[in-house]
Amino acid sequence: MGCAGEEGEAHLRGQAEAGLRALIRLMGDDPDRPGVTETPARVVQAYLELAEQPGDPAVLLGTVFDDVEYPSDEMIAVGPIDFVSICEHHLLPFTGQAWVGYVPGGAGVVGLSKLARLVDHYARRPQVQERLTTQIVQALVDHLDPQGAGCVVRSSHACMGLRGVRKPGAVMVTSVLRGLMRRDPASRAEFMALTNGGR
Repeated sequence: MGCAGEEGEAHLRGQAEAGLRALIRLMGDDPDRPGVTETPARVVQAYLELAEQPGDPAVLLGTVFDDVEYPSDEMIAVGPIDFVSICEHHLLPFTGQAWVGYVPGGAGVVGLSKLARLVDHYARRPQVQERLTTQIVQALVDHLDPQGAGCVVRSSHACMGLRGVRKPGAVMVTSVLRGLMRRDPASRAEFMALTNGGR
């Protein structure tokens, strides 16, 4: 939490719950009726859980296996990695899958679970999919110094399915490629084949 101590957190929780009570009233309901009285506290707790991040990328990607013999020109790809994020424009969820890959460089090979945790680190906050995809790849570049890195994200957005144009079947696909995986057509094609283009 970004607030100062338990007292500051309790104050912010109280403010958030008061706002949600007002929202319930604005929606034409009674925030004091049975079944709804605890809803503001539950909603606050749910959003805090959605924003729990599993660690600093520098730490997540800081432990590498130097002794793993893996060709320096071959790709490692993991996916689909399921995630849930929160649209920063409407605070509604968007859910999907990410495929993450890299061609190892000088820093070695990272543990498989670290890539899934990396996705969660950037997903579990108010976010937009374009930034999420870029941040995952940039973390790989910054902490693993790979020859190439890439990420494909495919997700459905509640803010588009439940409101506005109300197209619940629409799927958004984003991809970011860096280094070898961007400039070398064969590496790019290999990654997109491994991820099936995010499908």
